[in-house]
Amino acid sequence: MLNILWGAMMLIGITYGAMTGRMGEITDAALSSAKEAVVLCITMAGIVAMWMGVMEIARSSGMIEKMTEKMQPLLRFLFPNLPRNHPAMEYISANIIANFLGLGWGATPFGLKAMEKLAELEEERRQENGQEADINSRGKLRILPRGTASNEMCTFLILNISSLQLIPVNIIAYRSQYGSTNPAGIVGPGIVATLLSTVVAVVFCKMKDRKRRG
Repeated sequence: MLNILWGAMMLIGITYGAMTGRMGEITDAALSSAKEAVVLCITMAGIVAMWMGVMEIARSSGMIEKMTEKMQPLLRFLFPNLPRNHPAMEYISANIIANFLGLGWGATPFGLKAMEKLAELEEERRQENGQEADINSRGKLRILPRGTASNEMCTFLILNISSLQLIPVNIIAYRSQYGSTNPAGIVGPGIVATLLSTVVAVVFCKMKDRKRRG
C-alpha cells in the first residue's frame, strides 16, 4: 500500500511539473534530494552503529541482564502472566532501554526477538494444554482463536509504539543534519510527549486487560 501511495504521489508531481513547465526544477530537486538522502543515511548509520555497539557491549557484559533484574517490578506489572525468568524478558527490557535512549532503529532487533520468544511461549502453552489458551479472571485457561495475539504481545507492541525516550538520538541527528542551531532542543518536549504517550499506553493496556478478564 505504501508503495502505491508513494508511486502515485511521485507520478502526480511529475505530471504536474510537466504540465506547468517545471521539469527542470523537478530534476534539480530529485538530484539534490538524492544527495541529501545519501548523506543522511551515512550520518544515521554512524550514529546507529555506535549506539548498537554500546548496547551489544552492555548485553555481552551482563549489564542488560542486571538492568532486567532491576526492572522486574515494572515488567511484572506490565506482563503479569509472563514467567519470571522467560527469555522474552531480557529482549523486552533491552527493547525498552534502547527506545528509552532514542534508538528506534536499534530497538527493532530486540523487539523482533521478544515477539519471537512470546510466540514460542504461546506455542508451549498450546502444547501443555492441548489447545490455544489465555488466562481468564479466575486464573483458568480459556481458548483463543489460532492466529490471535496474546495479551503479552499486544501490551509489548503498544509499549514499543509509545516509546518513552530520554534522548531522541535519531531526531537530534536529523535536526543536526538539516542545520538546526540547537539540535538537542527537542529533548525536553520529547520527554514530555513520550512520557504522556507511554502513560496513556499503559492505562489503555490495563483497561483492555481488565475488560477482557471481566
